[in-house]
Amino acid sequence: MRKVLLGLTALSMTMPVAMSPADAQYRARSYRYHHVVRCHRGGTVGAIVGGGAGALIGSAVTHGAAGPIIGAAGGALLGRHIAHRTTRPRCY
Repeated sequence: MRKVLLGLTALSMTMPVAMSPADAQYRARSYRYHHVVRCHRGGTVGAIVGGGAGALIGSAVTHGAAGPIIGAAGGALLGRHIAHRTTRPRCY
């Protein structure tokens, strides 16, 4: 019984190594098919800096509560847009 178990263990360890060339090609094709490259562009830092600058400009132009809020929203959108266009994408 011990020899049978040792033989089955050795067989199960060598089985994945012994692949046919067709199986290896299939695995390579399926890996390429399922492997998706995702690219990401930054923009968070630009949105934060733009939002802060927009809030400061908005509060300097108007002295109400709406000026800084509208300035921060516009500055965040503009800062994100600029950061999005000037940075290279990070792909993984």
